[in-house]
Amino acid sequence: MRLAPTILHLDMDAFYASAEQAAKPSLRGKAVVVGGLGPRGVVATASYEARRFGVHSAMPMGQARRLAPNAAYLVPRFGLYRDISEQVMELLRGLSPLVEPLSLDEAFVDLEAGGVASDEPSARAVGERLRVDIRAVTGLTGSVGLAASKMLAKIASEEAKPDGLRLIVPGTERELLGPMSVRTLPGVGPVTGDHLRRAGITTVAEIAEAGEDELVRLLGKAHGMHLYEMALARDERPVVAERDTKSVSVEDTFDIDIHDRVRVRLEVDRLAERCVQRLRAGGHSGRTVVLKVRRYDFSTLTRSETLRGPTDDPGVVREAAARLLDAVDTTGGVRLLGVGVSGLADFTQEDLFAQAAQAAQAAQAKEEQERLERGEEEAVAEAAGREAEEAVPAQEAAVEAPAERRWLAGHDVRHAEFGPGWVQGSGLGRVTVRFETPWSPPGRVRTFRSDDPLLEPGEPLPLVAGADDGEEGQSSYGSQAGDSGSSEPAIRPKSRSGGGDSVGAETSIP
Repeated sequence: MRLAPTILHLDMDAFYASAEQAAKPSLRGKAVVVGGLGPRGVVATASYEARRFGVHSAMPMGQARRLAPNAAYLVPRFGLYRDISEQVMELLRGLSPLVEPLSLDEAFVDLEAGGVASDEPSARAVGERLRVDIRAVTGLTGSVGLAASKMLAKIASEEAKPDGLRLIVPGTERELLGPMSVRTLPGVGPVTGDHLRRAGITTVAEIAEAGEDELVRLLGKAHGMHLYEMALARDERPVVAERDTKSVSVEDTFDIDIHDRVRVRLEVDRLAERCVQRLRAGGHSGRTVVLKVRRYDFSTLTRSETLRGPTDDPGVVREAAARLLDAVDTTGGVRLLGVGVSGLADFTQEDLFAQAAQAAQAAQAKEEQERLERGEEEAVAEAAGREAEEAVPAQEAAVEAPAERRWLAGHDVRHAEFGPGWVQGSGLGRVTVRFETPWSPPGRVRTFRSDDPLLEPGEPLPLVAGADDGEEGQSSYGSQAGDSGSSEPAIRPKSRSGGGDSVGAETSIP
């Protein structure tokens, strides 16, 4: 281990919820919960105000609503979170070439590799400056941990929350770790923690006292040896700038079990399309298509098929997933579906299905050419006329019955008369909008018909005033910090869609 605390761990504070509070002045100082709003949804992030009621990440949304019935429940806006994350990561990359992102809101930085810190004072100065810069650029806060290893830096950032900095002086690590719970160490979850508790081991100091041999006996060689090293504060893992993606996948949990086989197939097709979009966005292709099915009784089946070569063709992935689905019994109902691609590569190879499709198109084109050469132009024209006649009623039907517009709680909208705002709730053919911006006072609430032509989806606004034109911004979150107000709901839930995507369930928010 190094002799100076030059490994930095940054963890943004209640990231999704804090971003929503920064964007919505009326929610500052109030309980905010972000996640899937359906009955099977889970909490992605809870604001610190919501945590006082016992709400936490990964909690079932139904339980969260019982604990904090007056909180604001919002659908995630991942586009906004990714934009903010990129701003933060750019600040980190300005400190060092070795930045290891763990998620959108968390990363390790090797300050020594960037030449910006070599001892305790310089590392602390960099950490404090980073917190100020993050606040100025994004309007949000982050907690910083500094230590001589990745494990200790992460523990330090947890100790610093919220909006703080903690530096662990080299040489004091074991004294700090000793009284902490075994769950503090990486790799110790509920199962391992319970196993250790039954053996009379509840603190990190007791792990060190038990010795390596006892831990190997209890947990196995690999896990036991690793845990013993961590308890002694030994962590030689380097900060790795790039992590190889091993797979890409998407999955949805449904509010109501799906029994219709046709609907299940359509959902698999949709998931395959989304999976390929992510695959292409990362510049990858893959050889193995994976289907995940969780049935009504919580039994989970995973099936996979390996193709002849890497592909990023949505049709190929869709057909492979459909073949895998054919081998799965879904008669009792399906509560979750997932499609993934593994065996990633940076190139694609035409597979048999794509070649077959191209061959079929070529054969069809050749046949049409031959028909024209035989003087069958009139037959072709007649066929085209019939297709046009059949298309007109279909187009008229589409005009007469437009798809119902969905307004997701917390998402951005813009009204031609009232300007930008966000969806506070929707249902029964109505949508309620609060008109405010990140830098305005709390705005007024208005209700419209869900098909109001003057209302349309909007884009997220920058959280810091002047961010669009490059001016130095003031924290919009801080400018309204005094508006704590009451946590009473502005409106009560009216209805909930039974749609398939738990994160996209249309729900009114309190």
